[in-house]
Amino acid sequence: MKPRPLRADAQRNRDLLLAAAAQLFAERGTEAPLDDVARRAGVGNATMYRHFPTRSDLLAAVYADEVAQLCASAETLRTTEPPAQALRHWLRLFMDHITTKRDLALAVTDDSATQHADWHRAMLDTASNLLEEAKRAGDVHADLDVRDLLTLVKGIALAATDRSQAERLLSLVSRCHGV
Repeated sequence: MKPRPLRADAQRNRDLLLAAAAQLFAERGTEAPLDDVARRAGVGNATMYRHFPTRSDLLAAVYADEVAQLCASAETLRTTEPPAQALRHWLRLFMDHITTKRDLALAVTDDSATQHADWHRAMLDTASNLLEEAKRAGDVHADLDVRDLLTLVKGIALAATDRSQAERLLSLVSRCHGV
């Protein structure tokens, strides 16, 4: 059964809470006080806890929103850039996502196996669609596997010592694989 849509004011409060939590978690980490989230969103604690009864609920909702934004960015890239360039641009966004959202993803604990699988599947599907379009355009090697590509990018994001090195490594991978 599909949940009922929220009233306009409830949806606005939920959106405000998600935006405030995303900012605070980025600034101060996932242990930022929830009272500060409510305060920054301009709502009361009771409103926050009605939407997100636990810290884990809030963390999961913020991370789900981040994944949705990352995946949605592919649509914009598809319509504004050639296939290989769209893939390359999205891989940079994916790399940034890994480096900046890793702690947030690791902080999600409740029912995490299912949630993490859903998030990974969404990112894999997005990358796969972009890669297939680049293959059809003849811009990348036909034998390039999406899982291998994402593993390389994840490895770069986790191993690079700084942004500059990550960019150089991603450019190297791109040149080697025609991405």
